[in-house]
Amino acid sequence: MNDEISDIRLFVRMVAAGSLSETARRLNSSLPAMSRRLSAMEHRLGARLIDRSTRRFALTEEGALLYERGTLILADIDQVEAEVGARTQAPRGHIRVGAPLEIGRRRIAPLVGAFTREHPGVTVELVLSDSRANIVGDDLDLALHTDQPLDGDIITRLVLPSRRAVCASPEYIARRGRPETPADLLRHDCIQLVRGHQLFDRWTFVDNGKPLEVRVPRTLSTNSAEVVHDWILAGHGLGLKALWDIEEDLAEGRLVELLAPYIDSEINLYVIYRTRTHLPNRVRLFIDFVVGGLTQQSAT
Repeated sequence: MNDEISDIRLFVRMVAAGSLSETARRLNSSLPAMSRRLSAMEHRLGARLIDRSTRRFALTEEGALLYERGTLILADIDQVEAEVGARTQAPRGHIRVGAPLEIGRRRIAPLVGAFTREHPGVTVELVLSDSRANIVGDDLDLALHTDQPLDGDIITRLVLPSRRAVCASPEYIARRGRPETPADLLRHDCIQLVRGHQLFDRWTFVDNGKPLEVRVPRTLSTNSAEVVHDWILAGHGLGLKALWDIEEDLAEGRLVELLAPYIDSEINLYVIYRTRTHLPNRVRLFIDFVVGGLTQQSAT
């Protein structure tokens, strides 16, 4: 029975990954090993599960049935294990966590390390990406992100309320001057973030209670929030950053906040996870640990 459950769990992960090669990467395995496991499943069931006649990863009718029913079976198994595990003192198992790159590396990664030290029976994989979090598609147990998913099967919990801030280094201000109004940005070097094909060159402000949008000129742009941060610190221009990313730099004088009276740009960090009657004990403990740690960090 264990082999059958293991096969179902692997097949569901294959579908979530979207390809055998991505499944192999996520499981630290090899493509031939994944192909052999899939062929063995199909031989045991006497049915083809994935159509290999095209380059596209497509489920057969039998594969779609196995995925649909298998997902429900695994949810029931996880729920039973969660109920049993909740009665034990020592959580065990694996957690796959998604987080944005910059806050993930600077703030969440240390908390993950502290959590595994406190709970040695739990292993954690931290997946850092600035793309929109996809709990199911990325095979995550939970994610910390600034987006609130519209999927009704996803639970959203506010972790860290904050705002954005326009900032620059003292060296840049000494060289180029300080913008006093949002319109002054048109005469400055502005560093912009890119997401996919979208350039975030329209910065929003409030002037006398009315919304104001400024299309700022581009000097440098990148898809990495960390590179934006580094360029601002290096004096290459001014930029728009989440306050939680630059609080230490502001406190220690490496950066200066600009246009604060005009800022009305909220940004919040949420923890999101799939709806379950009973979360696995390890996931529940991890969420509470990280939320508590981030809340304590913001209070100090």
